[in-house]
Amino acid sequence: MKSFLPILVIAFLVATIALPIARPAVSASPKATAEILKRLEGEFMKAAAEKGSQGYMSYYADDSVEVPNGAPLIQGKAEIAKGMGFLDDKNNQLIWTPVGADISSSGDLGYTYGNYEFHAKDKEGKPVVQYGKYTSIWKLQKDGSWKVVLDMGNASPEPK
Repeated sequence: MKSFLPILVIAFLVATIALPIARPAVSASPKATAEILKRLEGEFMKAAAEKGSQGYMSYYADDSVEVPNGAPLIQGKAEIAKGMGFLDDKNNQLIWTPVGADISSSGDLGYTYGNYEFHAKDKEGKPVVQYGKYTSIWKLQKDGSWKVVLDMGNASPEPK
């Protein structure tokens, strides 16, 4: 019996090395796509329409940067939020439409670009519309959410 034990131990060791061990498959989170960012743009706009500046700012990263048309850079979500109160006025409506988007090959950085319209009322209460283009750079956060890390826009003439 003693001579059989070493053979059994060796057979066990050879089997564990030579035979593949069944491991559960690990499913990665779905690969980010440009379409995901376009969908997020729609959710972003809906949040702004429903919740004003708070809904809008909920899509910004804490360390985000705003590059406004004709004005200095604004760094940080808290600083950017100070200028977004106009979204709380129900006479104002910001509408934007992504035209294009892309994601980095690493899947953690992407961008969207498109056109926007800002509807408001002038001092006499007459409706006015401002037109422009925008680019937003999105970054995948540690919690798995996507946030805007850089946003820029500039004015455009009324489309024909």
